[in-house]
Amino acid sequence: MRIEPGQPENRKPKDRDFIETPEGFLFCVVGYLHPPDKFTAYLKYSPAREGRWHRQGRAFQRELAFYHAHQVGQTLDFLQEHYPEYVHYCPVRDVTFSMVPHERVRKYYVPEQRLAQIQAKPTDRLEEELCRVVEAIQANTGIPTEDMGVTGSILLGIHDPAFSDIDLNILGRQNADRLRSLMSAMALPDTSPMEEAYIDEWCQGVVRHFGLSYPQARWLIARRWNFVHYGTEQYTISLHPTRADSEIDEVYGDHIYRDAGDAYIQATIADAADAIFLPAIYQVEQVEILEGPQVDVVEVCAYEGLFGQIGEAGERVVARGKLERIDDGPAHRLVIGSSRRSGQEYLLSVGI
Repeated sequence: MRIEPGQPENRKPKDRDFIETPEGFLFCVVGYLHPPDKFTAYLKYSPAREGRWHRQGRAFQRELAFYHAHQVGQTLDFLQEHYPEYVHYCPVRDVTFSMVPHERVRKYYVPEQRLAQIQAKPTDRLEEELCRVVEAIQANTGIPTEDMGVTGSILLGIHDPAFSDIDLNILGRQNADRLRSLMSAMALPDTSPMEEAYIDEWCQGVVRHFGLSYPQARWLIARRWNFVHYGTEQYTISLHPTRADSEIDEVYGDHIYRDAGDAYIQATIADAADAIFLPAIYQVEQVEILEGPQVDVVEVCAYEGLFGQIGEAGERVVARGKLERIDDGPAHRLVIGSSRRSGQEYLLSVGI
């Protein structure tokens, strides 16, 4: 495999890029804040004697049994014990998390580049279906294909058409808004909503892993516009809005965040424009601290994809998570999805 030094020149690292290390670990990049010499990322796949995912005769296993911040915490335990060079304390965010030093990057996987390669020469039926869905999105929204990228197992070339999904990135807020309008109206040809059996299984998983009620899980999935079935083989398509370079406006170190305990709040969403990305940012007002320190909370920041893109401006919500003080000033934010926090963390509409 060709050795690449790190992040490609003239492109900022983005959520859901991937990194391969000399050990064969496959890390998924998280968010948009990274130290100058490292990439913030969690371990998603690792080499294995046997595994469902394969590439060139090598098997991989997924390190996350399901998508939850606490599962990421378990990967930190594994890395800390066996590969501590991938676990670092971040003085900007006041957290210990997995990070890949630039010198440990064997290959940096860019979703846009991989999609372009597949469009030029698809090699299996899943890649062919990916090309069709990209062409359909472009034809129905006008979103340029260069503003899309493929992530997940297809990006890494370890996918299996028998069970793998299609995970598609859409770069830029304007593009994502156009796609959201199309998908909310179910106007993309050859797409169909998830069937009831899938919805029920998904909701049961949310109840089991997140401690929410079944009605709360049903409320969450009813607001998810970016998961559909596509084509005659009914592949699951996941659509992920991703910040364009020009929209990554916070530089590492611009703000300092400090742990300030836990809180349970009720608030009104003032602005949800940045909730379309991950982490999802909700600006809030009229905040009541129901449990926890009585401080000024100005935003909710959700690293759990489950709670992204679900709240709208003007909506009254309740949220539970970790408080962080911003820049040693009076302003705080509530963070959902802390890998080392125990107990429930969520954002839901009041009364759900």
